[in-house]
Order: sequence, then structure tokens, then C-alpha cells
Amino acid sequence: MALKAEDIKRVKGEGFLLNRGTQCFNGRIITENGTLTARQLIRVGEAAEKFGSGTVAFTTRMTVEVPGIPYEKIPAFQSFLAGEGMSTGGTGAKVRPVIVCKGTTCVFGLYDTQGLAKELHRLYYEGYRSVSLPHKFKIGVGGCPNNCCKPDLNDIGIVGQQVPLYDPEKCRACKVCQVVKACPMGAATLPEGEKLVLSREACNHCGRCRESCPFGALVGEETRYKVYLGGRWGKQVRIGTPLSSLFTRDEVISLVEKAILLFKRDGLPGERFGSTVERLGLERVEALLLSRELLDQKKEILGE
Repeated sequence: MALKAEDIKRVKGEGFLLNRGTQCFNGRIITENGTLTARQLIRVGEAAEKFGSGTVAFTTRMTVEVPGIPYEKIPAFQSFLAGEGMSTGGTGAKVRPVIVCKGTTCVFGLYDTQGLAKELHRLYYEGYRSVSLPHKFKIGVGGCPNNCCKPDLNDIGIVGQQVPLYDPEKCRACKVCQVVKACPMGAATLPEGEKLVLSREACNHCGRCRESCPFGALVGEETRYKVYLGGRWGKQVRIGTPLSSLFTRDEVISLVEKAILLFKRDGLPGERFGSTVERLGLERVEALLLSRELLDQKKEILGE
């Protein structure tokens, strides 16, 4: 059966990409936060054997693809996955599936990345699924400044931070300073005969030094989040621009929605969010994201 262009476009919107040189499709399965249950993994394998080529591919954005699905088997494939609570999608000029590192279980992770990613997925991937944007909009969630999942190369990137709190009165100028040993950035130094010195410029808030001082001279504050705007990877690389302050978890969740609304309202057709930020100017964009203007205009922006 010859495939029609409109059929190819329609199923692409449902997460099925034409497999080059064939009449079959790669079915893209969404994960909420980069994880699947054991039962879901079994169901994906069964779906690959039943409807596809018998193989499974993992994408760079933490989705799962089953190749070799004939056009006429797509509805049955989707129904089979739904039996274990899975769905297909993740394409188009919309909010894309959230990419997230394993910070929840990682020794360097500063917070529950998978929990935050799951909430962002529910609110903005699922909640904004019917909202068309000027271009795709990607969200990256990283657990610490190691940046393993490259959050700053997403349209909005979130990186966990832990700012060290230093009490020089508790420092005993130990000959072998545990804080200096723990710091991978060289931000902590112990000049001869003096107390510990912290360089705020060199510190990247990785949290490696927290609780390292046996006398409690240095502790870590509650986790905060650094937010990058307008990153992208591909033909035109742009490292995301960081906002000027750190944020709480609730503030970050609100910032993501404001960024989507800003892109919907002020982005030009075919323009990535990074280009929107550059065109409007970071100062104006940051002012908008820190105000309530976009939330107050939400119904108007979304055309509700």
C-alpha cells in the first residue's frame, strides 16, 4: 500500500517516524522521567516482536523507539502499550519530553531529579500537549553542575545547586583541611597559618564539600536551582544563558511555564527559543519571567 503524505504527517504527530527507505515506522514511546517499570520494559519487548522488527532503540532524549512498524499496525501497537500505561508521541512544534539525569540515585545528585521531571512532564508535556509553539521546546533537568544530561543545551535547562555556608569562627585551620580535599574546583584554599578561604568566583555549587568539615565550619544550604535559557544543539549550537539568580523548586516550576508562554506569545514561526531570547534581549526576558505578566495573560496567550 502506497503511503500518502498526509498519512505520514498525521502519524508523525502521534510519535511515528517514517523509517528511511521503507514503508514502516519507528514508534516513539514516551517515558515520564527517563524510567520504565520492569513490566513496561517487558511490554515494550513484546510490542517490538509482535508489531515491529523485534529490536528496540533508546534515543538521546530518553525515549524508546520500536522500528519496523507497518502503517496498518500502528493503532494496535498503541493499544498494546496502553495496557501498561504507556503512550507514543514526542514530536512536533510543541513541548517535548523532559530529559533528566539520574540525580535521584546518583552520589553527586543534589535533589530528586526524576521527581521534578515527572512533575514537569505532567504539567507541561501532558498539560500543554495541545498547544502549538513556534518550534519545538525542550526541557533538561540536571542534578548537579556535572551537567551529565547537558541541561544548558535545552530551551530551558535546570541544574541543581548547593551554595556552601561557611562559618569562619568554627574553622580550626587544620593542617590537612577536609574541605580543601573535597573541593574539585580549587575554590577552597588554606593559606599557611590562616583559616579556610572560599572563592565564590571559583565555586560552582556542586555540594561536594558539604559536611566535609568535622567541626561544622562548612555546611550546604537547601538545594537551589540554576536556570539556563535558550540552549540548543545541532546545526546552530547555542549554550543556554543563565538567569542572574538561583531559584527554589516552586519558582523553577513556575519559570518553565512562563518560558513556554513567552515563547508562544513572542516567538516567531520557525524560530527556536534561543533566538527569541536574543531578539528580545535577556534583560527584558528575565524581567518577564520574574513577573506575573505572562501568567496573568495565560488565557489570552493560549487562546482559551
